[in-house]
Amino acid sequence: MYASRHVVRVVLLMAGAALFLAWVLRHSEASFADGLRYIHRAERMERDGLWSGFSRGIDHPLHPFMIVMTHRLLGGSGPESWQFAALALSFSCAVVLVIPIYLLTLELLGEHPAWMASVLVILNPILGYIVVNVLSECTFLIPWTFGLWCALRFLREGSFFWLPAATVLSGLAYLTRPEGMLLPLALAVTLLVLPLLRSTRVHWPRWWAAVGFLFGGLILVAGPYIALKGGIGTKPGIARVLGLADKPDALALEREKTIPPGQTTLQTYEIAAVRAFKVFRGAVTPPLFPFAIVGVIAAWWIPNRTRAWLFLSIMLAASWIALTRLHAIAGYCTVRHGLVPGILLTLAAAHGTTWLMGKISLPGRWFGLGSARFRPGPAVWAVVIAIFIATPNIRSLGSLNPGPFAAYREAGEWIAQHTDPGEQVLDLTDWSTFFSTRSAYVFADVYRAPSDPKTRWVVVRRPHIEGHWQYSQVVRNMIGDREPVALLPVSADRRQVQIRIYDRLAPSAAVADGPRPNQVAR
Repeated sequence: MYASRHVVRVVLLMAGAALFLAWVLRHSEASFADGLRYIHRAERMERDGLWSGFSRGIDHPLHPFMIVMTHRLLGGSGPESWQFAALALSFSCAVVLVIPIYLLTLELLGEHPAWMASVLVILNPILGYIVVNVLSECTFLIPWTFGLWCALRFLREGSFFWLPAATVLSGLAYLTRPEGMLLPLALAVTLLVLPLLRSTRVHWPRWWAAVGFLFGGLILVAGPYIALKGGIGTKPGIARVLGLADKPDALALEREKTIPPGQTTLQTYEIAAVRAFKVFRGAVTPPLFPFAIVGVIAAWWIPNRTRAWLFLSIMLAASWIALTRLHAIAGYCTVRHGLVPGILLTLAAAHGTTWLMGKISLPGRWFGLGSARFRPGPAVWAVVIAIFIATPNIRSLGSLNPGPFAAYREAGEWIAQHTDPGEQVLDLTDWSTFFSTRSAYVFADVYRAPSDPKTRWVVVRRPHIEGHWQYSQVVRNMIGDREPVALLPVSADRRQVQIRIYDRLAPSAAVADGPRPNQVAR
């Protein structure tokens, strides 16, 4: 009966997650091109063979490999079939994520916060963002959360069955994204600290065996890939965090802004530390961050969980240090990069809300109305929490749209129909070029494209023009005060994606009798 109750609860949560994410897909649009890089690598895997796909490229291979498997399952050909396969994979992983999140919270915090944590994770706007943009975090979260659950079972029970499972799963997480290595490294540090505290000590023979299991398993799972790539950090960001690569150029595309003259290294790290804190807060959503703090404090008093929270505290501290260094060295750090600490803090927020409901609510009365003075009951708290959850989602979602890639597909059709073979296109969306099936300058070529006299068409979104980044000035110089010759779609609010296409051969000032936006002959 106990197990069946949890199974029913998880199935209902997965059904709710599927409905909610389907609604998100109809009200949000892709705004990031990193997912396209994984699709291109998946196409190369399919074309050149899986081994070639695993050995080439800077991104870790498991996510594009899963896109290949999904594409083979669904079938089809052409850009839309690959985009649909990537979207189906991301959607499925997000729904399945309910299972390890529920198990993880059940193990760490107990039965009452488990369903709450699943709801908060699924409703977090960052999850919808990575699904819509078909990013590798969707695939990464499955082995990472299962591996975290196994690690916590090992720390509580001491059974060696859980340690190899945690090691293999963390290795799979690493093969998806480099931050997967954070789990076994945090577990290794935890094992080193355990003998120092009386409340967490283990017998020395078991301690040595645990260390041997952990490092031996990592070598078997992740060692071949690390040897093949020649290092643990093949992506530029993680390589810079680990000190394996130089700082990016002052005008590098990934930099949010250049470092002001005279700014010291200490000042740079102070700014980066503040940004890392903001990323932590944003990853759990600002309305829930206070509940997360309450949950972390309250969780330390849960019996027989000292080792677990020592392990998670080490992981949070390592994440904060890594994000601080990422911003200080590479010049960027977004909420997306705080996904790992964001998940942990969301679990804490679930515990914080349920703990407060138990302490403040009036027992046995849903609305808190009794003979004594009014105290908010569970129903009141449910409404308050619903408001906290809904606020960031309402702000991040737009109105109903045909699909998360509709504007890019329409722009791709426009490019294919209106550009001659001798003309070059600069497409800062990347996705439009993908759907057009023709070569063009993409986002990475923004500094090179203006010098090519054949570059006639500029395909952008509003943020590319209005942004404070260095490349935005380059784009503004290219289009001048010209009006776009096409707006796709014609009508869109500021939260919706709208593709703007500019013709550099058009007059620099608007011509009264010239073609109006989206009225170029098709």
